[in-house]
Amino acid sequence: MQLTRRGALAGAAALTAAPTLRARAQAKPSVKVGVLTDLSGTYRDTTGPNSVTCTRQAITEFDAPSKGFNVELVQADHQNKPNVAVSIARQWFDQGVDAIVDVPTSSVALAVSQVAKEKDKILLDGSATTTDLTDSQCTPNTIVWSFDTYMLAQSNGGATVRAGGKSWYFVTADYVFGHVLEEQTAAVVKQAGGTVKGKVRYPFPDTTDFSSYLQQAQASGAQVLGLANAGADTINSIKQAHEFGLNQSMRIAPLLIFITDIHALGPDLAAGLNATTSFYWDFNDRTRAFTKRVLPKMDGKYPNQAHASNYAITLHYLKTVAAMGAANAKKSGRDTVARMKGIPTDDDAFGQGRIRADGRGEFPAYLWQVKKPAKPGGWDLFSLVTTTPPDKALHPLNPKCSFPVVSA
Repeated sequence: MQLTRRGALAGAAALTAAPTLRARAQAKPSVKVGVLTDLSGTYRDTTGPNSVTCTRQAITEFDAPSKGFNVELVQADHQNKPNVAVSIARQWFDQGVDAIVDVPTSSVALAVSQVAKEKDKILLDGSATTTDLTDSQCTPNTIVWSFDTYMLAQSNGGATVRAGGKSWYFVTADYVFGHVLEEQTAAVVKQAGGTVKGKVRYPFPDTTDFSSYLQQAQASGAQVLGLANAGADTINSIKQAHEFGLNQSMRIAPLLIFITDIHALGPDLAAGLNATTSFYWDFNDRTRAFTKRVLPKMDGKYPNQAHASNYAITLHYLKTVAAMGAANAKKSGRDTVARMKGIPTDDDAFGQGRIRADGRGEFPAYLWQVKKPAKPGGWDLFSLVTTTPPDKALHPLNPKCSFPVVSA
């Protein structure tokens, strides 16, 4: 057979193109996860860099390439400002980010949740706490993993009332998280026959001196100082309360406090405080195994419930992507969230559970007391007081938030 010049060129072109075509055919699809967190402010130590670390730990452990897809991770600091967070979220979603993880600060998370709904992407909330995310402002694109204000009010607030703390004064961060936590705890206090003698709301995130607010609380004659805040604000409030001797006349009730906060306070200031969490590193063999794996990457800190939530929620998302196929999972955030709800959860940080129709993860709430005396510098800090089952720890399901649940 005679080979023409045109045929030779065509054959050469085909040979040249063949490796490219094969490479394209063999390329794995990729999902993109963005950790949007507080890297510089009030919640840096309770979330921040170690939320990124625990999210990355989930990605590493899952080993997505062995299951047919790749995972990319990006991170950013939202500065506790909703407008900054919305700008980042829009940019990320437009650039191919499929799911945003963590998002501390409830006002920020609520804003990002609406962007995720608009873009049909996903918010995997590991640390924002307002129940509005799964109630009054719920969306089919958002999951709240393991704790919220209702759980804290029922467990920590309820335990304080039962222990004799009948009259309360609240010092509250003046934004949605503080407001909801204060209101829900006040409702628990009143339902138990207690009273609220007053409240004061301070500017967030611009307050470091709590002295005037604490003096008002002390002058109220209330038995309990209810701290409706978190992170560095909680630490500063407790330190300054001790400086004023307020702890001699009032029971201090931090309504959201993390093990990282307690470690920072030290045993002299933290001993005897109550804490409600859904994760504690030393709870069982599985929590200890998770902690052992992640600890070398945590810059000397042990994981708290927010860090663990970001690990677990990312792991469950990746399991769902694998079950659906990455290409299908990328098509619709709400469809992927619906499938996440239909797959039982199981991980070393939280054990077995599931996600309710409104996007709220169903796990027990554990009430702990900080050991006294605790070993200075150590992380063996909690003694278990009581366990609240999920049906008591979670707020009632709002019918308008009963979004689809898709089983395999």
